[in-house]
Amino acid sequence: MNFSHSVFLKNIAQTTGNPFLIDIERAEGLYLYGPEGQRYMDLISGVGVSNIGHRHPSVISAIKEQLDKHMHVMVYGEFVQSSPNELAEKLVSHLPDNLSCCYFTNSGTEANEGALKLAKRYTGRTEIIACRGAYHGSSHGSLSVSGNEVKKSAFRPLLPDVRFITFNNIEDLSLITTKTACVIMETIQGDAGVRIPSQNYMKALREKCNKTGTLLIFDEIQTGIGRTGKMFAFEHFDVVPDILTSAKALGGGLPIGTFISSYEIMQSLTHSPMLGHITTFGGNPVCCTAALATLKVIEDENLLSKVEDKGLLFEQLMQHKRVKDIRRKGLLFAFEFETSEEVAFIVQECLENSVICFWFLSCPNSFRIAPPINITEDEIKEACKIIINAMDKLDNL
Repeated sequence: MNFSHSVFLKNIAQTTGNPFLIDIERAEGLYLYGPEGQRYMDLISGVGVSNIGHRHPSVISAIKEQLDKHMHVMVYGEFVQSSPNELAEKLVSHLPDNLSCCYFTNSGTEANEGALKLAKRYTGRTEIIACRGAYHGSSHGSLSVSGNEVKKSAFRPLLPDVRFITFNNIEDLSLITTKTACVIMETIQGDAGVRIPSQNYMKALREKCNKTGTLLIFDEIQTGIGRTGKMFAFEHFDVVPDILTSAKALGGGLPIGTFISSYEIMQSLTHSPMLGHITTFGGNPVCCTAALATLKVIEDENLLSKVEDKGLLFEQLMQHKRVKDIRRKGLLFAFEFETSEEVAFIVQECLENSVICFWFLSCPNSFRIAPPINITEDEIKEACKIIINAMDKLDNL
């Protein structure tokens, strides 16, 4: 074991007993590079973060310009700073009128924590409804509304008054009542293996929330910022949430999240008590600058218009007898296999051939692909050839 690996395993807190353990020296576009010049195709965008590729020149330039002005100067919400202002203005320009007020956080789980607090504070209710199979983060509140009991059991007790319904099951919507503060739901379930709801379900969900005075929270931590071919996935369903959360790809590689609602709803955090939600680093000006630059890149390079065609190319090239199902929206994929062992073999074989794929915590017999949305057709073809070769090797075991 080399020295850097020894330090990593000893002095960096570990989350599993078998990390990938590849050394990364630098990154550019679709590619990660090791210290000896090894090159890896990143087909998971750092797990949903680098939607416009690593170190996009426009993002780097904007960050450097902001660094020459200032970094952190005050806790969230006290000073007026141009970068959070401009980011909020740009974000809401892509959203319906009722999503007009942004609260910036440091991560996706923090955005979801803020959204849950906001819903309880505004409605005066305590019951929260979430979906089986959901993943909303690892902090206590977000974990409470996530669906993977294996990940939750060691940390109970969690938030009380949380009830679960089955995703995309219209009958379960009857559990939403006038006692329900909010329903929190991934617009498309990610960690469950890219589960896409029906149009009818989404319409019925919105109608039920309207009828009961329940706030609808869409978690677009993973599906937002162009991943599905729209800036946000809810645009595919013609249904608008009361609260929207986003993170991961928003910062173009820097950590930032947000929960967004109407001005009226968001104002409930300013009184009784004052400072109903606070953060030191939320709205960090450098992170906000990176996020603003990311949104501008998507606009200026017209990236959304190309996502569906690229997704379809992937889908066509990934046809194989081993693949039992392909679930896709835009450039968010789950490829399902008979067993988790097949997935583990394919992911490892791809890694040895310099292509990075990944699995799902709650759907181990599928692997994920979610490449930068500016991946080229030639890069798609090269990557798919390597993945298909890995599948072919399964036949020779």
